[in-house]
Parts: sequence; structure tokens; C-alpha cells
Amino acid sequence: MTQFRFEAEVIHWRGPSPFFFAPLPLNQAEDIRRLSKLLSYGWGVIPIDATVGGVTFYTSLFPRDETYLLPLKDAVRKKAGITAGDTIAVEMTLRPPRQ
Repeated sequence: MTQFRFEAEVIHWRGPSPFFFAPLPLNQAEDIRRLSKLLSYGWGVIPIDATVGGVTFYTSLFPRDETYLLPLKDAVRKKAGITAGDTIAVEMTLRPPRQ
């Protein structure tokens, strides 16, 4: 599958369900958007394998505005020692949805 590497500043979403995300750079979001019809399992989310701070995990990108948000679960953030405002290096691979 297609692989991406990028750096992003971690943001804290204070919405009804507080969560931490890494927004993708716009140029990579456009590349992913072109592939989304092949990979999305609904609502525009894209399944991925990601590595952040030496921690590898499975999750899904969420479309938001002109980009996608990479969710950072508490277990991942704590293990990698990251929080809002940190700049992180991300390696991720797009994948077909799990059956």
C-alpha cells in the first residue's frame, strides 16, 4: 500500500469528545483524497498503520476541512511521550479496511 512520512504539530480537539490529533500536510491530504474511494470504509475515514515516536498502531484518518486528522489515542501518546503542541514525525501506510 501507499506510504507517507510527514511532521505535524499535535492538536487537542476540545469538542464533545476531547481527543488529540496530528493534521496531515495539505499536499499529502490531496494524495490520500485521490485514493479514498478505494480505501474508505464509510464516512470518508481511511484505515492506516502508523508509527509515531517508535510506537506502531492501527487507526483511521478522519477527513476534516481540507485535510485529514490522525487520531492519537492516549495509550499511544503516553507510550511515545507526546502531547498537544509537540511536533511529531509520522510514518504511515494506507491499507484496505479490516474485514
